[in-house]
Amino acid sequence: MTYVKLWGTRGSIAAPGVKTARYGGNTSCVEVRHTDGTLLILDAGTGIRDLAAGLGSTARRIDVLLTHLHMDHIQGLGFFPPLENPEMEVHLWGPMSATHGLMTRLTRYLSPPLFPIYLRDLTWLQVHDLAVSEFEIGPFRISSSLICHTGPTLGYRISTHDATLAYLPDHEPALGVEGAYLSSDWTSGYSVASAADLLIHDGQYTDAQYVRSVGWGHSSIRQAVEFARLADVGQLVLFHHNPSHTDEDIDRIVDGVLAEVQPHFPVSAGKEGDTFDLVKAQRKTAPRKRAS
Repeated sequence: MTYVKLWGTRGSIAAPGVKTARYGGNTSCVEVRHTDGTLLILDAGTGIRDLAAGLGSTARRIDVLLTHLHMDHIQGLGFFPPLENPEMEVHLWGPMSATHGLMTRLTRYLSPPLFPIYLRDLTWLQVHDLAVSEFEIGPFRISSSLICHTGPTLGYRISTHDATLAYLPDHEPALGVEGAYLSSDWTSGYSVASAADLLIHDGQYTDAQYVRSVGWGHSSIRQAVEFARLADVGQLVLFHHNPSHTDEDIDRIVDGVLAEVQPHFPVSAGKEGDTFDLVKAQRKTAPRKRAS
């Protein structure tokens, strides 16, 4: 059995405060843990600090899978104590670049003057550059694919014998598309999300905000729901909430979209602390449209 826990759901910049307390103000970080103790951490936004506080001393290996290197996805690395423990086996995975390796690019942030220590001095860390890859960590079968977002960005598909999680926190599958999505492999991220039992997906914008931000690498909530429908997922969790959206804004926007679109699968806006059992989804058949 595997469970998934959200530790940071906000996008772009942390947004703490009374008006964002229910959905949370920390940036992207998700825990994926198998009952055998295998631990994956998806992205290292500010939410990773609270995750680390509850790790205890039992974990001996931790794998951190970074989708990309924007600050809201790596800012918590410097505040993640296991990185400083040479007795802990820590692996960092992230997108490769045609110019510099992952360690070199991460060191641009984790070094003076932006940070007091150099990441490269933590010589016991194991760093892995990924592109379109397939690999295994414990019971998890993981595939990474390049997706539509500014800079080299990966989506992750994580499977066990029981079920599949798709993680696409920063993603713009609608880029260049007028109207409905194109089918299957013509849509960015489809191979990652196809038939996933649980999809965690970018839902940063309203429709109006997306029009003003085309090409920035994010989705409207409506686009995320339509993408999930195309991919035939079992459940959608909206993620990477706009830092300017209050809890009430998120409620209103999501409720409005769902009332119009009426998806045949569960959809929720992710909250910090939400936990999901990764199990095979009981899918419902999409309702047929009446002939006009």
